[in-house]
Amino acid sequence: MSLSSKTPPVALTIAGSDSSGGAGIQADLKTFAALKVYGTSAISAITAQNTNGVEKVQILLPDIVEAQVQAVTSDMFVRATKVGMLGSFENVALLARMIDEGTIEKVVVDPVMVATSGDRLMNLGVDKSYIELILPRTFILTPNLTEAQTLLRAEISSVEQLTEAAFTLCSMGPKYVLLKGGHLNSNESIDILCDGKNAHQLKSRRIFTENTHGTGCTLSSAVAASLAKGQDVLTAVKNAKIYVAKSIEGGSHWAIGKGNGPLDHFGWSVQDH
Repeated sequence: MSLSSKTPPVALTIAGSDSSGGAGIQADLKTFAALKVYGTSAISAITAQNTNGVEKVQILLPDIVEAQVQAVTSDMFVRATKVGMLGSFENVALLARMIDEGTIEKVVVDPVMVATSGDRLMNLGVDKSYIELILPRTFILTPNLTEAQTLLRAEISSVEQLTEAAFTLCSMGPKYVLLKGGHLNSNESIDILCDGKNAHQLKSRRIFTENTHGTGCTLSSAVAASLAKGQDVLTAVKNAKIYVAKSIEGGSHWAIGKGNGPLDHFGWSVQDH
């Protein structure tokens, strides 16, 4: 079948489902659509959650996760894959095998361990399997400050330590690390993009709002979408950061839910009504 030049690129997300629609699979698919990438998905876990927190989690078995991925990749050319919540050692091992087999490529891993609300989204003990099985196979790792500290078992409290941590994480296997410093106490949001040899400091204006539910999911899926469109890593990351900043700004004054509200993925706040 010949492809039209107007056919959008395809991206895949392997992640948990968020019943409130702000994070996980739902945020990923919104991001793909907003960036004009055709989104596909494999659900690894079902969560009952809202803007206040996570109430219940059901982690899916690896055979159904694999079946979803195979159904998509056997039929479509997936140009990039975003990986979010996996939840179990079995799903971590499955992801490693699928990467080794070439089922998925250009894998952007958001090592989701704890939700914005503080609720843990991964079985205890799975952290180590990320280090052993996922990091050496990851194209771009996108941890936030808390996730980086968990992986490194170290405190990060300055931009200098943030940069050192990015290099250390790179030495553990990922081709690139995008270490998000949004939780540092500063007037700017500073992220570090590292390839093991060089580090780029990417700054953006800090937006003061409680509506940050799904920010990490959105950034990693925006990077994957940009990679699926053929952009190089630095360009993909820069464009993803611009998109996320606009999405946070757009939803900063929304009153959806009673806790950490979602982002404005489609730019509704700047459109005429």
